[in-house]
Amino acid sequence: MAGRVSLALVIHNHQPVGNFGWVIADVYEHAYSPMLEALERHPGIRLGLHYTGPLLQWMAENRPEAIGQIRRLVERGQVEIVGGGFYEPILVTLPDRDRHGQLIRMRDELEGLFGGRPAGAWLAERVWEPSLAYDLAAAGYEWTVLDDNHLRAASIREDEMWAPLTTDDRGRRLTVFGTEQGLRYRIPFRPVEEVISYLRERTTPDGRFVGMMGDDGEKFGAWPGTFDYCWSREHWVDRLFEALERESGWLSTVTPSEWLKRRPPTTRVYFPTASYVEMTEWVLPPDEMPVFAGLLERARERGLPEARFLRGGFWRNYAARYREVNDLHKQMLRASEKVDAMPDGPTVSRALDHLYQGQSNDCYWHGLFGGIYIVHMRMATLSHLIAAEDLADAVVAAAGGRPFGARLADTDLDAIDEVLVTSPGQTVVVDLNEGAAISAWDLRASRVALGSVLRRRPEAYHQRLVDHDRAAEVAALGKTEAEALVEEGVLPGGHAAAAATAAAGEAPSSIHDIVNVKEQGLAAFLRYDRHERRSGLVHLLPADGATSVEQLVAATYEELGDFVDGAYELETLTPDRVSVRRLGSLTVDGAATPVAVEKTFRFGGSRLKPALELATTVENRGPAPIAFELAVEWNVNLLGGGHNPAAYYETADGERAPHDVTGEVPSAARLAFGNDYEGVGVDASIEPAARLTWYPVETVSNSEGGFERVYQGSSLLLRWPVSLAPGEHATFTVSLAASQTIDHSADEAG
Repeated sequence: MAGRVSLALVIHNHQPVGNFGWVIADVYEHAYSPMLEALERHPGIRLGLHYTGPLLQWMAENRPEAIGQIRRLVERGQVEIVGGGFYEPILVTLPDRDRHGQLIRMRDELEGLFGGRPAGAWLAERVWEPSLAYDLAAAGYEWTVLDDNHLRAASIREDEMWAPLTTDDRGRRLTVFGTEQGLRYRIPFRPVEEVISYLRERTTPDGRFVGMMGDDGEKFGAWPGTFDYCWSREHWVDRLFEALERESGWLSTVTPSEWLKRRPPTTRVYFPTASYVEMTEWVLPPDEMPVFAGLLERARERGLPEARFLRGGFWRNYAARYREVNDLHKQMLRASEKVDAMPDGPTVSRALDHLYQGQSNDCYWHGLFGGIYIVHMRMATLSHLIAAEDLADAVVAAAGGRPFGARLADTDLDAIDEVLVTSPGQTVVVDLNEGAAISAWDLRASRVALGSVLRRRPEAYHQRLVDHDRAAEVAALGKTEAEALVEEGVLPGGHAAAAATAAAGEAPSSIHDIVNVKEQGLAAFLRYDRHERRSGLVHLLPADGATSVEQLVAATYEELGDFVDGAYELETLTPDRVSVRRLGSLTVDGAATPVAVEKTFRFGGSRLKPALELATTVENRGPAPIAFELAVEWNVNLLGGGHNPAAYYETADGERAPHDVTGEVPSAARLAFGNDYEGVGVDASIEPAARLTWYPVETVSNSEGGFERVYQGSSLLLRWPVSLAPGEHATFTVSLAASQTIDHSADEAG
């Protein structure tokens, strides 16, 4: 009797909250639309389609014909629509109420669009924790898709991955399909004949095996090189579909729910916390990630059974690796708690939608895809969280409550209180334990997270970039010159061979083959910050004023004090005033002098014109005179990358400069900066007049398109020469008056 096997394809299509419309349109034209057209051409192919909420909303507004196409495919039983969290959150990071809310919203939206409730749920980034079995089942979902990495962690053998499994939590049961690695790696990256042969090897007389291939839809045309391969030149997808239809005598395509009606799961298993294997690599510290990746690669190459037991890191540790991810997550939790306390009504619906959009997963991690490094999406995510909290506070205030003021709160859940200041116009967080600096400065009406500037930090993939650039340099050498450098010990021996290969006119078999760069010489831009990118940081620099903008950019300047990220003691806390103090030291030529720094923050203004002032007092507590340059650092993000003409610095003479170039003014008592498109302007009054220096904060990150420089914000330093006799003190003040011409909350309500 001839054997049979089935294939269940689940294609996951996602676009993040805050992504540019032209980017989504490009992916739609190159991947999403061609796949729908291919399914129409091949009615014998059955599969599952998952579209996240942001993408569904974009298609409904910009490509309504796509919604009609999907509906017709569903109605003829060819496509099963898959649900999940509406705005594609990492469900395990959310409070239970938001997990349920996101799942229910997607379920109800899909029922309205396509006429039936989804039975399956896609998990964002396949981040799994055991509690999700309950969450998904309680929201009405029957099955989900996990990675083979999850299954191996649960001691499931390779051949057992070709059948659904059952798990449960707190009395609720869920079915799990494992997306099998062999299929994921072959579809669409190997010849069609190899895919068919691979499936044929899994046939059984009773046809009990089903291969699940659940993966990103973008790889069918939107990833580099895949459009020609899948559609315009090689027509890989059509050829696969033709082969599947041709081999239907022994090979069936099925939807997951269709399979479960015939063959419910019989094997019980409990999965530990996991994600796909690459995600568990990316979350590791930069020095540990290459070690783990190398161990796993060598074990796989040698076919060692130990490969099954190698485990990477835990997804939640992105919040430990990146202060910005943790701050974002804790701000989301704060907003969620406030929204949950709102009474029913149209305002709570708006607030809840903003909250859910602020939970979209993309900026809560970083790996091959840009994640937290993608500045416009990070700012969009923060904008929605600002909106949710603003709407919730406004309801409390309208009811006679007191949501505004200054209080101690552990905003980042590190067991140490910060100062949280809220008003109708702004939200400010002052981190007492790390420089008494501002870690968040949110303008509420315009919903701009003015203080969201990412720290430049080492990433494991930076070494690949360094190797790539070095190999490019060596490839330009002649063979003789390269051999001489090897003999001198300047280069490893392999580089001479690379130079010889290049000299022979052949493509070098080097890191060139696996590294793409969007700009040559990127390794020169790898710079790492000594501290987090907060505002109101106090630097004590050499007294000669010779610290250059180049030293500041490269973080090679000489720091004489210990006030940048040291702990400050809280002295005064009122609704409009916070005073802190630190007794530290100034060290010159190895000799330390005690110095006291006091910071006084004042808050005021109105909703459209909030105000923030910082007075910094420096006192010489030593027995001898001291001299230094005081530099107060502000890091601001007004989306000034790409020479954005809307984002500017404006000096007293009315001259404007962009945010993504360096600039300096020898002496000024005023500086303005803002973004005309966002409706934000900030006027800085400086007393006494200061030397002003600014420069762009740029990271080098990796993405599916290659290595690139990414503008993260602008660093502005106010610099004063200071000379103090013993016991003498001096005060330096910057008063920041923000002006907002846009009030999004009022616009939405109107």
